[in-house]
Amino acid sequence: MKKLFLILFAIGLACAATQPAMAQVIDGPYQKKITRDRKPAPLPAVREADVFWSKTIWRIIDLREKMNQDLYYPTREMHGRLSLINLLLKGIKEGQITAYDASTDNEFKLPMTFDQVKEAFGAVPKMVERRNFETGEMENVKVDQDINPEDIKQIMVKEVWYFDKQTSTLQVRIIGLCPIQEFFRDDDVNHDRPLRRKVFWVYYPEVRPLLAKYEVLNPFNDSRSLSFDDIFLLRKFDSYITKESNIYNDRAISQYAQGQYATNESERIKNEIFNFEQDLWEY
Repeated sequence: MKKLFLILFAIGLACAATQPAMAQVIDGPYQKKITRDRKPAPLPAVREADVFWSKTIWRIIDLREKMNQDLYYPTREMHGRLSLINLLLKGIKEGQITAYDASTDNEFKLPMTFDQVKEAFGAVPKMVERRNFETGEMENVKVDQDINPEDIKQIMVKEVWYFDKQTSTLQVRIIGLCPIQEFFRDDDVNHDRPLRRKVFWVYYPEVRPLLAKYEVLNPFNDSRSLSFDDIFLLRKFDSYITKESNIYNDRAISQYAQGQYATNESERIKNEIFNFEQDLWEY
């Protein structure tokens, strides 16, 4: 019996030795390492006494614009990459960053749980009428709804432009990001009247470490990609101004101008900011 066991064991080893070893699959000419230890570039400290002038600006990044699509895609995780909204949701769900209520103001006052974020998305359980196949009768059934990140079509950016008299330069600091969801009423079956709502705010200095760890796909070179933090710091996005700090309760441009007049007002504010630095000097 013992001899039979040894024979079977030897045969098993021989069969295992004859099977070819599974090759390590590398999707490319080299093994690309996805690093998650990258840190955001440090920003110089700003003293209140050195700020000669400042203005708070709110702008919109439309993710449907060609220049901004690297923030929208991929809509699902691919090769370790995430879209901006999926990365923010991941950070909120895992407790790495804090979401703030966007329904009341833009001041980052009221923290939100992930369940509250889902509710802000409209992903709440709904009662749906379905047929019970056992009884044959129609019944109301509660169905859970999931977040659809693809509904985020715009990102609102809150930032402060300021003139630093210590360096004699015009600078900008991003304060927060707010995803804006596009949705339709239940009775709008043809989706003719899209509606928009702010979902939540994140405080940009807090999310920088997370944004610095994830790369944005470079459409021209897979080997040289920027992080999400790089995209915002280097201003590699297209946007338009929707509001500036003002004495009228920080009213938005849309409250007093429409159509081309709103576009002109947005351009006026942008030019006013960039011309401020030029007006300080004499040539």
